[in-house]
Amino acid sequence: MSQKTAPNFEKIPWFENFARDGFRDISTIHELPYDHSILLENLMDPAHVPISHDRTDWSAKREDAQALVFKVSERSERGFAGFWGRESEGEPPNFLRFSAPCVLQNNREIVDPKTGVRHYFSGLFLCRPTGQGKSMLIVRFGNTRSSFLAKVFPKWYFHQNAGKVFEQDMGFLSSQNEILMKEKVPTKELYLNLKSSDTWVAEYRKWMDKVGHGMPYHFGHSTISLPKDPAVVEHAPAGLIAGLAASSPAKGGIGTLHAPNLANRYFRHVVHCKGCREAVKAFQTWQKALTAIAIVFTTLAILASTRQWKAILLVSASLCFGGAYACSTAIQMNTTNFIRTHRRL
Repeated sequence: MSQKTAPNFEKIPWFENFARDGFRDISTIHELPYDHSILLENLMDPAHVPISHDRTDWSAKREDAQALVFKVSERSERGFAGFWGRESEGEPPNFLRFSAPCVLQNNREIVDPKTGVRHYFSGLFLCRPTGQGKSMLIVRFGNTRSSFLAKVFPKWYFHQNAGKVFEQDMGFLSSQNEILMKEKVPTKELYLNLKSSDTWVAEYRKWMDKVGHGMPYHFGHSTISLPKDPAVVEHAPAGLIAGLAASSPAKGGIGTLHAPNLANRYFRHVVHCKGCREAVKAFQTWQKALTAIAIVFTTLAILASTRQWKAILLVSASLCFGGAYACSTAIQMNTTNFIRTHRRL
């Protein structure tokens, strides 16, 4: 970023699939209430997806939970890489790469059996640490095979669905963060790493053993470096104005919707996402307008002298109330946390 020194483009990461012809992608951003190392672990754990995210993205199903195959192909101080997949798939088709300090990508090449055309899928995760027990994630999914659903549904729908995915994991990841800070021991004394699901998690913590000396604090597989200050001290605002700002609702809002709370979807995502902010504002405007129009139609129906006009006005009022309800539902989808429900297999 220096203006005096010329940029070294060789150090800028290159994500090959995103430059392919016909590649389409969608990006979103989330602030999360746990350490970025735990965030990376979660993203490196494909075995949990069928269980934690059952029916969330039309592909994850609890019935598909099974042991996975992992093959590490690269290890260095700059990260690691390898292939993974189900035993039934033969040679693992998915390729994962972790690049220090916080870039993770998951790629897959799919050959169309009818045409022989190669299609590519990529999930790219940029996991930025923002302090003890806090992280920021920029995620981008894309592929070269266009999806009908991607054309029909607006971006805010996919963004709120991504928020649901993170909320499905949030409880146990936050508690995992608390346990690490409380126990203050290397992860090998807390984790039971299974070869059938936790290979990347073990690789990541062992990588930390190698490079942990360059981090302000870390929890490796066999080593740890504890933070100098407690999280409450690190996160505390400095000065009178900062203290007043921290005790007041953030982003100019009033009430719990806008409160600076990382357990709140609005604060975790919407305040960072221009598209979702504009979508919520538009739905709020339409909800108020449709409700007002519905009230006017209802009043006119009461005053109307003929049954025909009463029926027309009442139907119009019902449609407006229905539209207002739909707007309210869309607002809730964007700002309300997912609540876990369980179903029997």
